Amino acid sequence: MNSRRRFLIRAPLGLLSVAVACRERAATPSPNASGQTAGASPATPGAPPTFASAPSVGPAVTPATFADAEKLAQVTMTDAQRRQAADSWGKAMAPYYERRTGPRKLALEPTLAPATHWDPVLGNAPVGPTRDRFVRSSDAPGPLPASDAEVAFAPVTKLSRWIQSRALTSERLTNIYLNRLQQFDPKLRCVITLTRDLALSQAKKADAEIAAGHYRGPLHGIPFGVKDLLDTAGIATTYGAEPFRNRVPQADSAVVSRLYQAGAVLVAKLSMGALALNDIWFGGQTMNPWLLEEGASGSSAGPGAATAAGLVGFSIGSETEGSIVSPSLRCGVNGLRPTYGRVPRTGAMTLCWSLDKLGPMARSVEDTMLVLQAITGPDAGDVASVPSRLDYDAGVGVKGLRIGYVPQWMKEAPATDVDRAALDTAGKFGMVPVAVTFPDWPVDSLNVVLFAEAAAAFEDLTLTHQDDTLKMQTPDAWPNLFRSARFLSAVDFVQTDRLRRKLAQEMDRIMSGVDVLLVPSLRDETLTTTNFTGQPSLTMRAGFVQVSEARSDWAPDPAHPLPRFNPPRRVPHGVTLIGKLFDEGTVGRVGLALERALGVQHETPPGF
Repeated sequence: MNSRRRFLIRAPLGLLSVAVACRERAATPSPNASGQTAGASPATPGAPPTFASAPSVGPAVTPATFADAEKLAQVTMTDAQRRQAADSWGKAMAPYYERRTGPRKLALEPTLAPATHWDPVLGNAPVGPTRDRFVRSSDAPGPLPASDAEVAFAPVTKLSRWIQSRALTSERLTNIYLNRLQQFDPKLRCVITLTRDLALSQAKKADAEIAAGHYRGPLHGIPFGVKDLLDTAGIATTYGAEPFRNRVPQADSAVVSRLYQAGAVLVAKLSMGALALNDIWFGGQTMNPWLLEEGASGSSAGPGAATAAGLVGFSIGSETEGSIVSPSLRCGVNGLRPTYGRVPRTGAMTLCWSLDKLGPMARSVEDTMLVLQAITGPDAGDVASVPSRLDYDAGVGVKGLRIGYVPQWMKEAPATDVDRAALDTAGKFGMVPVAVTFPDWPVDSLNVVLFAEAAAAFEDLTLTHQDDTLKMQTPDAWPNLFRSARFLSAVDFVQTDRLRRKLAQEMDRIMSGVDVLLVPSLRDETLTTTNFTGQPSLTMRAGFVQVSEARSDWAPDPAHPLPRFNPPRRVPHGVTLIGKLFDEGTVGRVGLALERALGVQHETPPGF
């Protein structure tokens, strides 16, 4: 028998179904000697099961129930249609909730992915580079600075050379960062767990290996921090959320394990907006080291703040829809969001199976490429991770590459003079500007997918009301969004998924005419679209702007206005480069060329 129909016939739901069954047994004659029920007609051989024939289950609903529900779904039925729907709901639709409401409840373990997953690649055409090649820049690092602060702010490109030549030990560098984490965390609130003992042990091991001639590569001995949604064996991984404060995993996530294999040294689990939203966690709000009156932006707030303030060599953040881009922009660091599927998410908190991505945040463009090389590649624990190639050669120029831009976007907010200057600079060193167009479609409706998947990922938190313990309970915080998402239409979810494929086709069209796109970092059309289509992006510091008011990820609250500044404050600003699927190497080369031409990476936040 068709399993779907068997379920409808044989799987009554909830206490009401028990009561119905009891009434039916009381009123039904007992079977006679032949096994047939007295007064009943025998089942007709070959008659198929049907929909809407299960015993009625669940609470009673009325036409008024549907009239109210229509307001949520923005559909309209007639009075007769409402009556029919109300009369049949208990038999036709309510049984589908048995998995959640019983009697045969089935818990879904957190590591269980949906049966379907997003594949950003269209058709069978080859995607990405045809070869694996990684050639880092050959620039000499120069002499080791005298001050610890100067050492701390050096990019990995220099730190790695000093460590390789043994001009600097991993133990000394690790102590520098551990001391700075303790010194400045009270200002920034960017650390959830300091891993001092582990870090010093790993640093001593790295020094011993390097002294013995076993150099693992450019991350060997480099201290790093990770957003506190990456599992670390025996070390708390809290998701920045009250219900998970005491959660201690038993195994390392795939990315952490790969960084350990590369010889990197874990100094801290860094803060994140609770359950990967914005910049407020159970320890408070993580602040921007360039402007302590505002948050660092989220949800990779800790990685953004700690990297910008010189508290780690590099960090790992995550992005579902802006969580690497936004803190990188605000804190003035370089954030690389890899192609969806390149970096495995095994052992990372799931917010949205078809959107979550893990990527490096660092103080130079090439730093992000060095880290990406170490963490790229599939893992069996992530069904969406796929084999891919990385072709990056810092010595290959970018002259002749086509850089796409949308002319109208460059004339209006959120674009700034920094964005326009970056585009002009790209043209001056030989890139070819190409005007492109994006379709004027309702891309924000794609968030039906985000909200539905996120609500599913944290269903238990919502249904057990543990979401009430989260610090943020505003309309735009997860507790309200998770609860509200339960009333989104499943039909609209499917239609939105189809729109996602349509947008992927449009991005394929746009990217077929360019090598990279340069866009204002927080332009919603590209931030949303490229996250859903899976394109890689690099957000990099490109200059400075003046702000007269603190910025916030949260919806405006008239009762708590944001601080204002007179005179305005000078803060870093960045642009975002969007690449073709699995072509991070080209994005990195263009970013490196821009970084060298713009010359704005050397400045550090005052007071750090």
